[in-house]
Amino acid sequence: MKKNKILIYIVCSTLLLSSSCKKFLEHQPDDRTELNSPVKVAELLANAYPHGNYLAFTEAMSDNAGDKGTTGRDLPNSSPWNYIDQIDATSEDTPPFYWNSCYKAIAAANYALEAIDKAGNTAEYSASRGEALVARAYVHFMLVTLYAKAYDPATAASDPGIPYVTLPQKVVEGNYTRGTVASVYANIEKDLIEGLPLIKNQSYRVPKYHFTTQAAHAFATRFYLFKRDYQKVIDHANAVFPGTTVADNLRAWNTTYNVLGYYELQALYTNSTEPANLLLQEAISYWGRNFPGYNYGLSSSVRTIFDPGNNPSKKALAMSTKIFGGTETVYNIPKFREHFVKETISANFGDAYNMVPLLTAEEVLFNRAEANAMLSNNSQTISDIDIYLSKRIVGYSATADKFTEAKATAFFPAPLTVKDALVGTIINFKRQEYMHEGLRWFDIVRLKIPIVHTSANGKTTISLGADDPRRLIQIPQDAVAAGLAANPR
Repeated sequence: MKKNKILIYIVCSTLLLSSSCKKFLEHQPDDRTELNSPVKVAELLANAYPHGNYLAFTEAMSDNAGDKGTTGRDLPNSSPWNYIDQIDATSEDTPPFYWNSCYKAIAAANYALEAIDKAGNTAEYSASRGEALVARAYVHFMLVTLYAKAYDPATAASDPGIPYVTLPQKVVEGNYTRGTVASVYANIEKDLIEGLPLIKNQSYRVPKYHFTTQAAHAFATRFYLFKRDYQKVIDHANAVFPGTTVADNLRAWNTTYNVLGYYELQALYTNSTEPANLLLQEAISYWGRNFPGYNYGLSSSVRTIFDPGNNPSKKALAMSTKIFGGTETVYNIPKFREHFVKETISANFGDAYNMVPLLTAEEVLFNRAEANAMLSNNSQTISDIDIYLSKRIVGYSATADKFTEAKATAFFPAPLTVKDALVGTIINFKRQEYMHEGLRWFDIVRLKIPIVHTSANGKTTISLGADDPRRLIQIPQDAVAAGLAANPR
């Protein structure tokens, strides 16, 4: 297989890594802090998570984004909605920016692992090794999911993947290949299996910003759902909440959340005190500022998915009462707020950050419910759906509102099977749950859900079929220019 050269990022020469990483070409490999203690390695791993944001472009590409008909057409929002390749790698909230932030994170994990190996891989480094391996697995999973075809056991061995980088970069350019989706998945699984048992939650000062054992198991449910290894999805989901019930960890939309105002919801949704948030990460992003006003988003037509008749329970979910904005131009559910950090106390400029919930309790529940449905464990699936609705339907009644197989099949009638109906029910609720969070796109690519984007005036229609090559986000221009094969168009 031909090897290609792509630019990779290197960890820079200070422990204040999140603000000082630069492209490899701008820094020499030997000009960095010597990682000669467990504390320094642990601090380095704060950078093993992407400081870029996928929410803006994955949300715009999905059917959770409609055309509001405003005149503003910001590129980070309009380019993905129109499936136009974004070539500006310096703009926040774009695919190239996210790609680069992912490889920066991978570089941090690899330097930590190298330092651990040099130190003899002793017990005092064990927890950091576990975090580095699982973080590396997670970031590569996000890359292969967005920039390659979804895993299909029939074609994964031939579908081009993304470079799986396991060693620190020592030269200006390195030789990398895209490999295959199958080889990338094999490497992800290897890192995950090795790393997860090593993680120690007590080693973190603020656990929600690191891969705890709960977060690692949550990631495993997502990975194995894509891989179609459904029993492992269930096993890892069951391991997420030892000693507590899943219901206790879901967002209380129909009670606590239901009485909160706009700014109170903003403050709580991505807070580390919220039990539903299993892994949080700050990202350089204007999403918290722009998502209510972007032209392609929660439009009047998209808002209809929250109508009671448009879900199998036939009941309005509490989230629908928390859609703010007097007109569709600013419809939004207040999940995010911007954290603006000035460069100096007196400066009028600085960096905008968004807190991203990378993994949540709700996703674990959805993944377990779908895995059980695929294995024909229908009663377990229905039980999980009912747990979810008990936290979403206002005034939930354990008798009148209890979910049943009949409700699923009534909404998704024959010729769909019971399995189809249950999976369809789960995907229906997930679409509402993750409004503004970009996760709808992951189900779209995994299940090959067709998408139609229609302009506000109804004159232009963009259709994205099950096998449309635009489902694969384009490899960034600088990587293609350096020799990495582009995705077909």
